[in-house]
Order: sequence, then C-alpha cells, then structure tokens
Amino acid sequence: MTTKRREVAGIRPYDAPAGGWGALKATAVAVRTQMDMMEAPVTLMRTNQPMGFDCPGCAWPDKEHRSTFQFCENGAKAVTWEATKKRVTAAFLAQNTVTSLLEKSDYELENYGRLTQPLSYDRATDTLRPVSWEAAFDRIGTVLRGLSPNQTEFYTSGRASNEAAYLFQLFAREYGTNNFPDCSNMCHEATSVGLPRSIGIGKGTVSLDDFDETELIISIGHNPGTNHPRMMGTLHEASRRGVPIIVLNPLKERALERFTDPQNVIEMATYGSTRIASSYYQVKSGGDTAALKGIMKALLALDEAQRGAIDHDFIAEHTQGFAQFSDDLRNTSWESIEKESGLQRAELQQVAAAYAKSRATIVSYGMGITQHNKGTANVRLIADLLLLRGNFGKPGAGICPLRGHSNVQGNRTVGITEKPSSQFLQNLQDVFGFTPPREHGHDSVRAMQAMIDGQAKALLCLGGNFAVAMPESERSFQAMKQLDLSVHVGTKLNRSHLLVARETFILPCLGRTELDIQAGERQSVTVEDSMSMVHASSGKLKPASESLRSEPAIVAGMAMATMPQSKVQWQDLVSNYDAIRDLIEKTIPGFDDYNKRIRIPGGFRMPLPPTERKWPTETGKAMFSVFKGVSEDVKIQADDVLRLITLRSHDQYNTTVYALDDRYRGVFGRRDVLFMNDIDLEKHGLEHGDLVDIETVVSDRKLSMPGITVIAYDIAPGSVGAYYPEANVLVPLDYFDEDSGTPSYKSVPVRVTRSDKQNQLP
Repeated sequence: MTTKRREVAGIRPYDAPAGGWGALKATAVAVRTQMDMMEAPVTLMRTNQPMGFDCPGCAWPDKEHRSTFQFCENGAKAVTWEATKKRVTAAFLAQNTVTSLLEKSDYELENYGRLTQPLSYDRATDTLRPVSWEAAFDRIGTVLRGLSPNQTEFYTSGRASNEAAYLFQLFAREYGTNNFPDCSNMCHEATSVGLPRSIGIGKGTVSLDDFDETELIISIGHNPGTNHPRMMGTLHEASRRGVPIIVLNPLKERALERFTDPQNVIEMATYGSTRIASSYYQVKSGGDTAALKGIMKALLALDEAQRGAIDHDFIAEHTQGFAQFSDDLRNTSWESIEKESGLQRAELQQVAAAYAKSRATIVSYGMGITQHNKGTANVRLIADLLLLRGNFGKPGAGICPLRGHSNVQGNRTVGITEKPSSQFLQNLQDVFGFTPPREHGHDSVRAMQAMIDGQAKALLCLGGNFAVAMPESERSFQAMKQLDLSVHVGTKLNRSHLLVARETFILPCLGRTELDIQAGERQSVTVEDSMSMVHASSGKLKPASESLRSEPAIVAGMAMATMPQSKVQWQDLVSNYDAIRDLIEKTIPGFDDYNKRIRIPGGFRMPLPPTERKWPTETGKAMFSVFKGVSEDVKIQADDVLRLITLRSHDQYNTTVYALDDRYRGVFGRRDVLFMNDIDLEKHGLEHGDLVDIETVVSDRKLSMPGITVIAYDIAPGSVGAYYPEANVLVPLDYFDEDSGTPSYKSVPVRVTRSDKQNQLP
C-alpha cells in the first residue's frame, strides 16, 4: 500500500533514466563551477587515454579504442574537483580558525579549493599557518624518532599511485612497523581475505572482453550508476545484445533499471533508454547470505531432478569441500532462507534456473556484499556459486569485485597490508639490507582502537579522510585530537585535517591531472584497475602551486628526515620513478619488465592463476566454503529493529561530496534524510516527511542520529538507508566482520522513532 504523501522540501520524483542529458548537464555544471573553461575540454579528453592520466575516481578499466572519450559524469566531477581554479590561501587560513572551519560541512571544506603550501597547526591562534617543507620534514622526523614504531599508524588512500604506495610501505617497514590501516579495510577487505581462501587470489578474474562473451550477468550489492559509472556502458552493451542481467539489491537504483548512453546518438536524439536489469530482486539488508544459499540450494535441486545444472567434472577435478558444502545447503530450510533474505523461494528458484541455462556467467558485486559482519562469508558464497558451474577459467565467466578508488587494488599489490607475506618481507630484506618487522600490524579498526586507547601516538595519512570514513564518528574524532602527531598528504582540506593533534602538518601534493617534473624530466606513475590491468598515468596541467610536491617526493622527504642512516637511496628514487618500478619488479612477482610494459598503451595484466584454472591455495584446489545458518547476526531479531544501510549520493565519491543533490533518488539540496519502505512507515506509525530519531541497538554506547527526515522510497522492507559519512555516527566501531575487520556499514541494527523535536517539516 502507499502512505499519504505530503510535499517535503528538496524531495521530488526523478523520472528520467540514468545517464543521458541529465549526466551531460551535470558535467557541464561541474566544469563551469570549478575549471577554466578553455582548459577543461582538453583535460577531460586526456582522461583514461594513452599518454594521459588515470581518472582519480573509480577503478573501472578503460575501453581501449572503443569510444571517443573515457570519462563519465562522476569521473568528470572528480577531474574538475581536482583541477579546480579555486585555492586555499594563507590569507584565507589566517582569517578562519580551525574551530570555525570545523563548523563547515564536508562539502564546503573541499569546495574552498586546492591547498597551495605546507601547513602546520598553530595552537596559540587556532589556525593553520604556512611552514617550509624542510621545517615540516625535520619536525615530523624528530617526533617519529622519539616514538616506538608500533605507536605510529601509516594510513593509505586508494588514490595513491603504485610508486607512492610502495615508497610509503618501504618507509614504514624500515622504520619498524606493519601498521597499515588502509581504505581497503573499510570496503573490500572481505574480498582480499575471502577470495584467497576460495580461489587463491584476492582479486577478480574477469576482463572487459569477458563481458563481451558472457551469457548472464548477476549483479549483487552495488550501484554502478553512481559508484563506477563507466561500467554502465558495459552493462548497456550487454543488455542490448540480449544478455540477461539479474540484480539483487535492497534499493531500486535508477541506473540498474534503465540507462541512456551519452555516446549513443540515437538514444540521445530520441530521449530513449535501454533497460538494464532483466529481473530485479530486492534482498533485504543483511540477507545476501540467505539469498545466495537459496539460489545454490535451488540449483542442487535442479541438478538432482535433471543432471546438468552443476558441472560435476569441474568440481571433481578442480575443487575440494563440495560434499560438506552441499550437505549444508540441503540441511538449510527454505523457511529460514525466505525469512532472512526477504525473497520468496520461487524468486530464488528463478535465479537458479537462469543460472543453470547460462554457459558463461559473471557475478559482479560491491560493498553491499562486503560491508557486513559476515562480509567474508558473503564473498566466499559468491565464489561457491561460480564454482558450481565451472565459471572460472573460461571466456565470459568469472568473479568481478567492484573496487572503489582508482588504485586501491594497486596499493595492496605493492605492499600496503598489515599482514605481509613472509616471502615479501624476505624480498625487501634481500634487496634493501634492513630487517623488516614480521609481526602483523593494525588494520583501520584496530588502528582507531589503538588511538582511542592511547597506544597509538602518531598518524601519517597518504591521502584520504581517515576519521570521517571510520565508524562511530564521535569517538574517532576525539581520538584524532589525542595524538602527538598527525600528518596529512592531500590536495584539499577535509575534516580529518582539522581534527588537530598536539602537532599537525598538512602537506599539499600534486594531483593526477598535474605535470610532475623531477630532475628536469616528466614523470609517469602507474595504477592497477579492478581487472588487474596496470598502466601509466601522466598529468599535463600546470600544478596548482609552485610549492606542491609529488607524493613520492613527500614520502621520501619524511623518510629521510626520520631515518638519516636509511639504507634506501630515497633521493635517487624520487629523481626518476623508473628506479622505483625497478625495485617493485625485484621484490613483487608479476611485474617483470615493468618499465618496458607500462610504455605500451593499455599497459599489462597482472598474473591471475584462476583464469588458467590454477589455484594457489594451500591444497592446490579451489575450495568450497560452509556457512552455517543463514543470518549474519541471529541475536538481532526484535520486530521493531530495522537494518541501516549507509549510502553514497550521486554527487559524491567516497567521503568527497561534490554537491548536495542525489538526483536519481529524487533528493535535492540536502542530505539529512532516511529512506524507508511504505510498509515500514505504516508499521512504525510514520508518514513521509516526518522527523525521526535513529538509535543503534547493538552497542553499549548510545549511538544516535536525531531529527532526520524520513522519506518514502522503494527499498526492501526491514531495511532503511541514510547517507555516508553522516550516518557513521550510528556504526559501532566494534561491529565488524571478524575475518576481515571490515565495519558493518551496510547492516547496522537500529530503531527508528518519531522525533520529539518536531513531528513534521513546515
């Protein structure tokens, strides 16, 4: 049924398809408000092109020679946001205290523009003041030498290049710690942990060519129209070829319903669109485990009725654990599957039947799978589903985890991990002559816990917005202020920079779009996309300030100041990035002829043994998993408890908010909303537009978000949605996946009640 509707400020239906003229208009607005109008077209045309720069947005791979331009609406926003003409000057900072800046929104802070010079916090005036590079490095080195290495946390954002990330891990390990909180810990760590247990590597196995040959795409827990929009071109092509696309997602997302390709002249001219999802199943938040088990249980039944639904030859030759896995599925009741997934048995049987017909299937998934307290189990169940029909190591088939930031996968490949392999550490020792620490370090959650407990004293951030991205904002923000030292390498101001420690330094770096000259020569960096392609990136824009330094140069500067007797020739490495890549080649498998191969347009692909049906697991086989039960948290069963999903808006990338609209969901000029199904509105005695309070029910601390406007939306019953990072105040720091450490951003048990502040908006 439909609840009564009243007008709510900033909420209105958006009936157009995703993409199309709306995307072109949004791109034009981004260009007009941020960039030089003469410079913008040339810059955008270099995005994701040979001899150009890699988009600082998502990690979707480039389509070589298939289209005139290789950027999407949100990619254009990312480029214009970085290449903006706006500047944060010393005069501006002198007139605005840190306390006053903290009162600004995250959108306002970054919209002030590019940082132009190194800054240090002056407590006497409560302002950020210019400091020389030499003075900043000297003081950072002095403080770090006075600490135990394990009192320092080295955080990495996914936008850092392979070269910068490799130097960063080298700095930390020569210094003496494996403390590497990383943005991957908060998004796809469940992939990095789960897939190696199943297939031997923590990466996806498909290429863009596989999407050209697939017979079925199953899309679970991701919203490509916002978070990796260039994928929409691939899905658009597949749909127009007649490939079924089955979507399992709690929210109806416009881009997964219908899409207009801005490069399709006919669609644009006729205001037409292409249907994306051939079928759409609204699994409830936290119900992915049950849904996946239901699909596979139905597949077993199909095979028992008529052999052929399962690839028994593949299972016998390439896998282990099938007997225990299949016994568990048979012992799992349909009643429990339906209750926890929010889907009917018949619906899951429909998915199984479509899967059984396909000779080559790709399963793509995002953080709707990983950001749960059983995220690793979810990932392994997807691998199980693919193993059942031998969908590895053949054209058109495989697993496709959709990584977020443009080099988050590359960072992990070149050593950003708190749990390094013994072989990698030995390689570092052999090449550099120092003994790296062997004990495991901190991931993001454990790093923040160490900061809260006072065990961690210093935080060095290579990009990112660490505190804002973390759960339980109040505790995380306070922990940042307790540190002895915080250092932030970045391009723009953000809230984490302003949560000042006893001493805080902000070090401005070059962006992807900008020219990087070292020792008189133009440099390129490299990145790895979601499909393991490594390629070069080289900006051409004049840097935002003559005082900017590259990320590799900044890391090297801190390392030299901290370790005057270092065994690493830091300055030589900064003078020519080829030298960094030579060292990567010597210490990490898969980078053979690194410098030669990145000079070939398109780059090269890292080794992916499962694509050859080779399984680098302990047994040498792909491993089925057994997940007992169907619920990710059986303790939370109260009738009035809902599951909160934290969401990005369409005008947002990770913690960066480009504007205050979310047009595909019909939200304009605001972010203070809670998405709720009509059924749940009625059940809780609420109406569209009411003010509500949200409170977390799985914490001994009071975590609440008062006075938020609830709006009716097509979301699975039992599930509600609110914007990230604002809703992080509701995510407990200790409510996470025990296997991977990933916080449960996508399924926080909450209660929603009418607010005492006000019953409705005017």
